[in-house]
Amino acid sequence: MNRNFVMFTSFLAFTVFFGLFGCKPVSNTEVICNKNPELCLDLHKDSWCRFEKGDLIRSRFKLKQTIEPNGEQLYDQLLNLEDYNKCIELAAGVQHILHPERTNDRARAFGLSSQTLAELQESTKNSLEPHLAYYHWSRFNDTEAGKVLFAAEKNGLISDIRLKAQLAAHYLRINSLKSKRLYAEALNGSDEDTFDPDWLLGLATIYRQEQRPEMHYLLSKTNIVITQSNFVEKQMLAMLQGNRLLQDKLDKEAEDLADVLKSGNYAQSKLKIVLEQDLSHAN
Repeated sequence: MNRNFVMFTSFLAFTVFFGLFGCKPVSNTEVICNKNPELCLDLHKDSWCRFEKGDLIRSRFKLKQTIEPNGEQLYDQLLNLEDYNKCIELAAGVQHILHPERTNDRARAFGLSSQTLAELQESTKNSLEPHLAYYHWSRFNDTEAGKVLFAAEKNGLISDIRLKAQLAAHYLRINSLKSKRLYAEALNGSDEDTFDPDWLLGLATIYRQEQRPEMHYLLSKTNIVITQSNFVEKQMLAMLQGNRLLQDKLDKEAEDLADVLKSGNYAQSKLKIVLEQDLSHAN
């Protein structure tokens, strides 16, 4: 794959930077830009989109250290470019009265990031790598990319838990057993940094379809506890047909399950036991 599409400008050798800073990973984006200006020349300069810009710079820096980026790294770069492009597009529409040059700088960054994103999308088209196939299937409804993706899933070639969870969501209403299995695999491979509470909502949907209200409630409430989302108490109680004693019991279990999952200890959770039992009975 032509790496010229990965960055807006070609990368210099990493050895100079590595020699200056030793073996410690660099996360300070200002330092990265100072020592690697080609990574940041096409980006805006003010404080808008700080997180998206920082993620993109760090992603570019990781790619600079890689002789031949793999599909997962390019997939992450696509996601970071998308996030930055969307944010800077909104920022470019905000007029700065005292410093109009800042608005112009954001508009320039939006145009350049749009070009870079389009180039990377084009260069990764028709890839046989599952991450990139998923990207083009999900973003552009690319049927050929979909064939590559589902063939990889069928042949057990997908190990990334993010892709497993995305596929689990896809199968949610067309193959609930496969969806449950993929969510279980994602949970098994997760830790406190990679666990996504939205997976619980996917599983809750499956248990609602199976008419298992206690699991439906437990997983829905655990997601609420973790994300601190707003909810309507009346609707939650209706899941259990107004049984307040059962609700109190499940609320306590949801608090405990939330603590376990947030700590990355899915292996010690009640949820793992239930899922393993479900999947073993289905075989």
